[in-house]
Formats: sequence, structure tokens, C-alpha cells
Amino acid sequence: MNLIGFARAFAVLISVTTFAFLFLHDSWRGDNLFLVPDLILCALLLAAAALPGPSAAPALGFALAMSTGVFTASVASYAVRGELGAASLLGTVACAAVAALLQMRLLDNGASRAAPSPAPGARSSS
Repeated sequence: MNLIGFARAFAVLISVTTFAFLFLHDSWRGDNLFLVPDLILCALLLAAAALPGPSAAPALGFALAMSTGVFTASVASYAVRGELGAASLLGTVACAAVAALLQMRLLDNGASRAAPSPAPGARSSS
């Protein structure tokens, strides 16, 4: 499985897990500050995972970076109460890691396409 395939599967896993968490922890309350951000990230992750080839990597990177932000805010809300939100912390680290890997892949691909190719008959400078 290549990185994009892994990122797609990971995005679906995070989306489904987050959505299930809303039910398991009775989080469908109007006073839950994370309800709307969680639903948005679930939809974005699924949409990004469903995109075709070249569009998938930047969309997955964006959705995972947004997920990192939402999960980071969740970790902070637990910390303020003196608790450890282990699931949110794990989500933060994992989403940030996969988003970083996707960004590195995008940068590598962009750099290889942007690098000038030597002119025919040109001598190497090394």
C-alpha cells in the first residue's frame, strides 16, 4: 500500500472513530463545543479520502491538519480540567504525523517537477 492509500484508509478510520465517539459518549448535546468541528472533520476526511489521484494528497493533508487542530483543542480542554484526553492526544499525534508525511511527499514531487533538467550536451558541474 502506498502513502496515499494508507492516508485514505487512515482518514476513513479517524472519521468513523470520531463519529462513533459522538454516540458512545453522548456528545450530541447543544452545549458540546466540539460537535460541529467534529462533524466537519468527519465529512472533510471522508470527502478527501474519496477524491481521485492527484487531488487526494493535498485534500487529505488539509483535512488531517484540520483534524490535528480540532484534536489539539480537545487535548487542551482536557488538560485545563486536569485530565488526560488519551484518545484525543493519540488522534493529534497520528493526524499530525500522516499530514506531515503527505506534505513531505507533495514537496518532494513538486521539487522534482520544478528542478530544471540539464540542456542537451551540457556538462555536469560536479
